[in-house]
Order: sequence, then structure tokens, then C-alpha cells
Amino acid sequence: MTKILFICHGNICRSPMAEFVMKEMVKSRGVSDEFYIASAATSTEEINNPVYPGTRKRLAKEGISVAGKYAVQITRADYEKYDYLLAMDSRNIANMMRIFGSDPDNKICRLLDLTDKPRDIIDPWPCGDYDKTYDDVLEGCTALLKKIYAQ
Repeated sequence: MTKILFICHGNICRSPMAEFVMKEMVKSRGVSDEFYIASAATSTEEINNPVYPGTRKRLAKEGISVAGKYAVQITRADYEKYDYLLAMDSRNIANMMRIFGSDPDNKICRLLDLTDKPRDIIDPWPCGDYDKTYDDVLEGCTALLKKIYAQ
């Protein structure tokens, strides 16, 4: 089973978007039982809060529900639990390294580092561009799936 953890600052916008897009992708391919997919925050400020309305609305346009998802924070133990620890931006990686201590197994990268155009995924919370974030997340998840099945 491949275990994937998507990570952003608060776990209310980008990382849950990636979690549920990836879950939908593996479900549509009939391989859900081959994956464990989750998301978490590097900060504590949004813990126990639901997915932000902008993310919920954007995913609803795709027929994707985030019902039951509440923000959680990564823990040091998550490093051993997951095969992929995918940050939404460079600042998330710095915070992840503070929590995990190091990355001896090279599990940590930005989600879009797996694409032909490595970059940060913009945080839609301050700018309101959930469409751009969705497009980036979809591009990253597509590249991740391609990488997993190429191995």
C-alpha cells in the first residue's frame, strides 16, 4: 500500500484539496485499495477547523466532497508512517524539516517538484484564486500517480 500525506500551513485549503483530488483519481481508476491518502498542517492555528469554504466550493464543482475532514497537524511519527510527504510550498518544507528533524529517506518534496515545472502551489486563502490552486493540485497529483506507477 502506498501512503501519501499532503501538507500545507493550515490544512484547510491546499493540502485537503490535494488529498481529495488524489482520492478521487485513484477511485476513478479502481485502485483505492492500493493507497492510504491524508493531509495535515505544519501549524496549529487551524487544528479541528473544517476545510475552508473556497476549497469546498471549488471541489464541489468537480463532484468531490470533503465531508468529515478537519485540520490536523503533522507529527514526528508521520515520517515513518508515509511513503510520500508532499508539501504545497517551500515554506512548508522548512516547517516539516523542523518537525521531522531530517529526511534520510528522501520522502519530502513539493508536490509540483514531480512535474516538468517545479514551483510552489499558491495559497488561495489570501488571494482567492481557488481555480489556479486546483489546476496546480491536479497537475501535481497526475504527476505523482505517473511516478508511482512508473516504479
